[in-house]
Amino acid sequence: MHKTVTDTFAAGSLAATNDDGLYRKVAWRLMPFLMLCYVAAFLDRVNVGFAKFQMLDDLKFSQTVYGFGAGIFFLGYFLFEVPSNVLMHRIGAKKTLARIMILWGLISASMALTQNATQFYILRFLLGAAEAGFYPGIILYLTYWFPANRRGQIIAVFMTAVPIAGILGGPLSGWIMESFHTTHGLAGWQWMFLIEAIPSIMLGIAVIWCLDDRISDAKWLNREQKTRLISNIEADKQSKVEHVSIISLFKDRRVVHMALICYCTVSSLSGLAFWLPTVIKSTGVVSLLDVGLLTAIPNAAAVISMILVCRHSDAVRERRWHLIIPFLVGGTGLVLSTIFGHNPALAITMLSIAAAGCMVCSPLFWSLPTAFLDGRSAAAGIAAINAFAGLAAFMSPYIIGWIKDATGSTDWGMYFLASFTVIGAVLVYLVPKDMVNK
Repeated sequence: MHKTVTDTFAAGSLAATNDDGLYRKVAWRLMPFLMLCYVAAFLDRVNVGFAKFQMLDDLKFSQTVYGFGAGIFFLGYFLFEVPSNVLMHRIGAKKTLARIMILWGLISASMALTQNATQFYILRFLLGAAEAGFYPGIILYLTYWFPANRRGQIIAVFMTAVPIAGILGGPLSGWIMESFHTTHGLAGWQWMFLIEAIPSIMLGIAVIWCLDDRISDAKWLNREQKTRLISNIEADKQSKVEHVSIISLFKDRRVVHMALICYCTVSSLSGLAFWLPTVIKSTGVVSLLDVGLLTAIPNAAAVISMILVCRHSDAVRERRWHLIIPFLVGGTGLVLSTIFGHNPALAITMLSIAAAGCMVCSPLFWSLPTAFLDGRSAAAGIAAINAFAGLAAFMSPYIIGWIKDATGSTDWGMYFLASFTVIGAVLVYLVPKDMVNK
């Protein structure tokens, strides 16, 4: 009997070791390309934050017009997100993601043609509608490959594309706008939209060759590896819920609770993403290139935070406190960045703390709903939660723009964002730990 127990234990340890190597192989095959796609997505979504430095003067836009235009992206996102994710569950990731990326790249390039506020609103709305389904689609796609106990870290790796987009996109946007301004009669902001749309279109075409819809389609895995990965996913499904209808999904209080937490997460993150260049410029930085370079610092802090915190969360299989603490740290950073706004060095330091806290909340959050949703419920639930949170991303930039027009400062806007981090922390604390600590 002792020999049997020992052999069983050894076999389990060997299987876990083999799984580590297998999941590293899967991660290296999928994640670099998915991250590159998300860098392009996030850059096309938030580069309007740099365009505003020239665009507002050229087109005579107020801060409120900018804030509404930045936010209306998420209204289109909200309306088309659930249908896109449900369709992806039916037809596969390749067709869905290729369609999304090529379409949003073309619309993003069309932003260069904007001449008035109405056109600005329409194009931003269409950009959101085109991009709807990309982020929740990737989250859903990762559930096809990674079980819950590995998903926190892998989503964190994917989400580092957001600060990486800031690290690369800030200096790039500033350089394009300064270097290409008035070239061939186009303003720097017009060149920025045109040039930064190209990677999205090219990557959208590349999706067809670079991704596999399911584990069973992967030619780079042998039969034994496919069987092992599929068995792990099937075992993971045993503790999950699949609703029989979309209506029953929305009656699930857990889903509503998750949507409220995600709303808080997105409120702080989207406001920071759209207004970070403005906040940095308000500290006295003049050159657009310098603004771009300085935005890289908070984003670099976020990359480190996302990897370390999410890795630790997966290692100890604890989700709640790993999300509560970053919420509170991010809120503290937002408040202190405002208090020390007169001192560029201190302001950048506090914004780095804010980014490290706020940005890590998003990948940590998605380990919560994916711990109990499965199949069609996961497809619709992830999209529905993210779509509801998109309302926060619509409201936050608009309200901050309105506050800036009304007060002449972004200070109260930062306090507004910080309030959502406190609410989010309380909501996470109310989540039963047994439901999500997996």
